[in-house]
Amino acid sequence: MADKNKQNLFQKKLFLLDMDGTIYIDNHLIDGTLDLLSYINQINGRSIYITNNSSKSVLDYVKKLSSLGINATPGDFFTSSMATSFYLKENYKDKLVYVMGTASLIKELSSGGVRTTTDLKDPVEVVLLGYDTELTYSKLEDVCILLKQDLPYIATNPDMVCPTSYGYAPDCGSFADMIYNATKKRPYFIGKPNPMMLQYAVSMANATLGETMVIGDRLYTDIASGKNAGISTVCVLSGEATLEDVNLSDIKPDYVFPSVKELLIELKK
Repeated sequence: MADKNKQNLFQKKLFLLDMDGTIYIDNHLIDGTLDLLSYINQINGRSIYITNNSSKSVLDYVKKLSSLGINATPGDFFTSSMATSFYLKENYKDKLVYVMGTASLIKELSSGGVRTTTDLKDPVEVVLLGYDTELTYSKLEDVCILLKQDLPYIATNPDMVCPTSYGYAPDCGSFADMIYNATKKRPYFIGKPNPMMLQYAVSMANATLGETMVIGDRLYTDIASGKNAGISTVCVLSGEATLEDVNLSDIKPDYVFPSVKELLIELKK
């Protein structure tokens, strides 16, 4: 652990928890997760699950956590899909959005009042890229064709990979790179490290930045977003980031632990 003002670690009441690589990988719960959540309840704290993964809806995540033994309600989540929905309604109200994403993402956006389509023939006004685990080559072609029109171009998250049981799979950032190679255009990324998600979550919980901690496994998204939002950061090495990555990176977390299990041990001292 980075020995930096340990007392500050014990003053936290709001815990913004990344999911993939932080509390689970695929369908395997990371050891110590349930104990950490129990501890947060014991101190009358609050957990909010923050994820850049836009392939699933909030209800999908409620079911996912339930299958892992975690009781959560829709109000316990803030996802890049939700942040994207807010952003589109604020900046492109009533515009028709072509979505390169999963059926769950499209349903989430539509239920939030965003007009969506997957048909290139429709009068598309905005292009949105998501972490599409249902990706087809036809979708990639559609995006390339639409971007020739110089339309607003948004992406839910910049993550290059998603942790899996076998290693990693390409995430939205990798799709954006692939499209850049064909179009020379980059999207505006909504998810972490953009501080918007964390700021929304802190406001939603009626908390302060000083009593909030963000816990995640990626330096360039989880930790960077915490830094950008002025929130204390914990990097766990159970997902993407390694200790070597931490040592070499310009993005320095306030604390580093092998996993949430070791974080809990420190919190309970």
